[in-house]
Amino acid sequence: MLTDWKDLLQTQAPPSVPDERLLFHGLEPDPVDEWQRMLRFAALGPDDWAAMAETVEALFRRGTELVANVYDYLSSVPETAAILGWEESVDEAHLEERRRFFTIWLARTLGMDTSAELADYLFRAGIIHAGHGPRGIHVPHAYVRVSIGLVLSMFADYMREAGLDGQVVARAMKGWNKYLSVQLNQMELGYQVARDLDEGKFRVPVVVYGLLRAKMPQRETAVAVHPGATVEDVMRKFFNYHPVARREALDVIWEGHEKPDALWMEVVPSYRLKQGWRLLVNGREMEYLQGVDTPVDAQTRLELFPPGR
Repeated sequence: MLTDWKDLLQTQAPPSVPDERLLFHGLEPDPVDEWQRMLRFAALGPDDWAAMAETVEALFRRGTELVANVYDYLSSVPETAAILGWEESVDEAHLEERRRFFTIWLARTLGMDTSAELADYLFRAGIIHAGHGPRGIHVPHAYVRVSIGLVLSMFADYMREAGLDGQVVARAMKGWNKYLSVQLNQMELGYQVARDLDEGKFRVPVVVYGLLRAKMPQRETAVAVHPGATVEDVMRKFFNYHPVARREALDVIWEGHEKPDALWMEVVPSYRLKQGWRLLVNGREMEYLQGVDTPVDAQTRLELFPPGR
């Protein structure tokens, strides 16, 4: 029988402290968070959106022409024609695919879409440019950056040719430059995580089960790493590449770190598996091995299970 409050305190479970062995560090920003952060940084305000809206009709009328002109130009330049595999002649089926993708992008752009869904769409576009699309074509990101500049130049030409007032064009171009720069950053994030996924001497398969199967493009992802890599190295690349898996499987843990050269504490995010989620290393629970520091090699297989399995 408890005699006083001291006895009661002694019966309580200690506060939950994250086990450092089970925390993942160094993940890239979630694409949706990065999208929202960069939209804020670009300071796209009501005046920008209003100015852009004044030009949408003029740009929309030229939309089909813009899409055709972009791919006519890409097929005429030897470097981009070679990247697309069109050195000898244009593959009409491939051209139709790319025009369709570009038309969807242009429609959403002229709609001034700022949704989380577009954030993921642009991130995925960057992954595809890194050679991870159905045709496996790697488009060096320098060409994507300059192509955005070419689109902006077409916007300016079409506005001028529509007879829009110079002040309207100037204000609108200010907004379109900001907006497309944020889009470009989003694609670069996807491009970089895809390139990182392929960087390594051997590959470790990560297999997902349960609800993740329906939400991800593939059940198994081969993650390239170098000798000496750990489970954390593999899963960092995996979660960077698959934001949906991160959102489903991970909780964020904010950690404070003292910096010897600063007067304040740096707070950085770490991540751990949500309650009930399990990560198996060759069939064994990660937490009963060395946690995220468990070494991996070319024979390692990782499996991610949601609760209930």
